Parts: sequence; C-alpha cells; structure tokens
Amino acid sequence: MSQSPSPSRRSHFADLSPLRQSPAFARLWIGALITGVGAQMTIVAVGLQIYAISHSTEAVALVGGVALIPMLIAGPLGGMIADSWDRRALLFVVAVLMFIATAGLVVLSVLEHTASAAGGHVALWPFYLCTTISAMSATVMGATRGAAYPRILPSELIPSASALNGLSYGAQVMAGPALGGVLVALVGFPWTFSLDLIFSLAGFMGIITLPKLLPLTEVTRPGWTSLKQGMAFLRTAPAITAGFVIDVVAMTFGRPYVLLPAAAVHFIGGGSITVGIVTAAGAVGSFAMSVFSGRVRHVQRQGVAIARAVQWYGVFVLLFGLVLLAMSTGWFGVPGSAFTEVNWGALICGSLAFVGMGAADEVSAIFRSSMLLTVVPDEMRGRLQGLFFAVVTGGPRLGDLYAGLLVAVATLWFPPILGGVLIVAVLTVILRVTPALRSYRVEGV
Repeated sequence: MSQSPSPSRRSHFADLSPLRQSPAFARLWIGALITGVGAQMTIVAVGLQIYAISHSTEAVALVGGVALIPMLIAGPLGGMIADSWDRRALLFVVAVLMFIATAGLVVLSVLEHTASAAGGHVALWPFYLCTTISAMSATVMGATRGAAYPRILPSELIPSASALNGLSYGAQVMAGPALGGVLVALVGFPWTFSLDLIFSLAGFMGIITLPKLLPLTEVTRPGWTSLKQGMAFLRTAPAITAGFVIDVVAMTFGRPYVLLPAAAVHFIGGGSITVGIVTAAGAVGSFAMSVFSGRVRHVQRQGVAIARAVQWYGVFVLLFGLVLLAMSTGWFGVPGSAFTEVNWGALICGSLAFVGMGAADEVSAIFRSSMLLTVVPDEMRGRLQGLFFAVVTGGPRLGDLYAGLLVAVATLWFPPILGGVLIVAVLTVILRVTPALRSYRVEGV
C-alpha cells in the first residue's frame, strides 16, 4: 500500500487532488480558467472604452450600477433553476448568452472606431446592455458551477477544490486585466473584445463533457416557494449569513477599481497599461495566497479567520487611498501623464496595496466557499449558491456605485480612505455581535 505524503511536505502548497481524481472537474476548471481570463480582460477594456467615450468616472461606475439589480435577480433565479433542472444544460445556456454578449461588444467597438474617426461617438447604453447580460450570465454560471462541484467530487476534496478555484480566479484576474490593458494600447478595442470571444469557446468544452446533473430528490419548481425554502435554510446557518453580510460590506466600501482609469490619467500616469498592471496586482496577491493555501485547510476557527481577513482587506484599501492622497498633495512628486510618463513610486505603492487586497480577499473567499459547499445539502445548493453569487458579483457593482458617486461629490482619494476605515470598523462590530461566526469551527482538520 502506498504511503501518503506527510502533512509537513504538503502543507504549504495547494492540493491538486481534485484535478487528478475528477476529470470532469479538471475539464470544467480549465475551461473556466481560460474563459475567465478573457472575461477579466473585457472588464478592463469596457471601462477604458467607456472612459474614452465619456471621460467620466461616473459613466464607468454605471457599468456596475446598471447591472446591479438584474444580477441580484439572476442569482436566486438561476439557483432555483439549477435545483430543478439539469445543471449541465443550464451551464450551456448561460455560456451561449455570455458568448452573444461578448459578440455584441465586438460589434459596438467596431462601430465606435468608425464613429470616432468621423468625430463622433456611439451611444453608451448598448455597452451597458451587453455588460449587464454578461454579468447576469456570469452570476448564474458561477452559482450553477459551484452547485455542480459536490456532484463530481468527493466531499473531502471540496476545501481543496475551493482553493483551486481561488487559484484559477487569481490567475484570471492577474493575466486578464494586464493583457486587456496591453491589447487596448497596442491593437485597440475591437481586437481585444474579439480575443475574449475566442477564449470563451474553451468554456463550452468543459461543459459539454460533463455528465448529466439532474436533481437527486423531489423538485421544487422555481418560484416563491422555492425561494422561501432557500431563505429558511439560510436562517438556520447564521455563520453563512454573516459571511454574506461581510462580503457585501467589503465589496461595497472596498472596490477602488472603478477609480483606476482616472487615477492612471491624472495621478499615476501610464493610461491603460497602468490600469491593467494595478488591477493585475490584486490577482497576484490572490494567486499567491492560493498557491500557498495548504495551511489554510488546517484552520479550525474559520469564522474568525473570515472576519480578520476582511479587516486586513480594509487596511489595504485604506493604503491605496493614502497613495492617491499623497499624489494629490504632491508628496509623491509630480503626477505622471496619461501615456508618456509614470510616477513609479505611486505605481509601486498602489500595486502593493492591491496585492494585499487580493491576498486578504482570497483567504476570506476560500473559507466562505468551503462553508457553503459542505453545509448546504444538494437539493438546496443551487439556491444558496445563487444567493452567494448574487452577493459576490453584485457587491462589486454596488462598490462601483459607491466610489463613483463619492468621487462626484468629493475627490478621487476619498472613497478608498473612507471605505477602508468603514470596513475595519464594521467588521469589528459584526464579529462582536455574531456569536455563531466567532464560534464556527471545523473539527478534525
């Protein structure tokens, strides 16, 4: 009989067992990784495209604001469908919708290129429409994919799979924004969106090779009764509920990404390349934390770990705001220009703040995802995953609105400074008033 590697030899690095033991998970994971790189590339490109048309941070923030309510609806609705339908079929349908939305962005960017050459611009609302469809589809995709994992993996591999998903997401956000910023600068928007369209084809291969994932028990049809059942279960799991609230707080007050186009033009310099670099820095932190996630699985007090990680997230958000404040006061020297010069001190410090944000967020994400996948039964998993992804994907859009509106009435450095302070303070209160979160433990890890 073969001897298992000793914990000390394996404790520091991510466990690859889910990829080795489940070919279905491996194919789905690889497909999600490739399509995710393209999606993150497009997120940056859309913000830059809208800023190039409008020269308005508020207009960039509306990308998230317009999509917020539809995404909040899409998450629970998609979760209810995932609990009552073949999850493989649902994944395929939403992948098609995401492909169509990206194709729309390709067409719009070509039209804008033609219009700008003639001294005009296309309307912004079609961009908002395409990004909203894509965001809604991504919410349902994430919820359904998460609900499918326990069906194609042994339960003991779920924490390792959660860490691998963090690794994948870190790689996506690390490579995608940087690639998007460089491609926009080198070949323009139409080719950038077209590359995302090509990347999205990889996701279909991971989906069509899945086995059928039909419901295992009696089906509750999507509707008010189904939603109430999911909410009733959530009330019996206060630690998971607190995790949802914590994520909303972090993403509402700690999302300075929407500020990056303006910061790259007026403060740091470097234009679209700087936006890609700073955005990718957050993924570097997330990716590094996932790579060295072996010890994370041995943490027992996971509720406390979530709260502490998000408090550190708030500290790093505050640090980024202080970098922008230093630039505005001249402490970091002369601001860089949009495309020719970069203030390297501001770029390095801002990027390091994003690295810390990514690492702290990944710790929280691993624990929250593991809690959700192991505590919730299969017949409820789609609905709870739907609520989870509505929070995960809707929270950043709410954060975009917060930052955009605050910039409109204050200045660029104010949203992250205020947001960082609020995150630390609110998390202190949540941890104090939520005994279930403080006492949540995983035994035998």
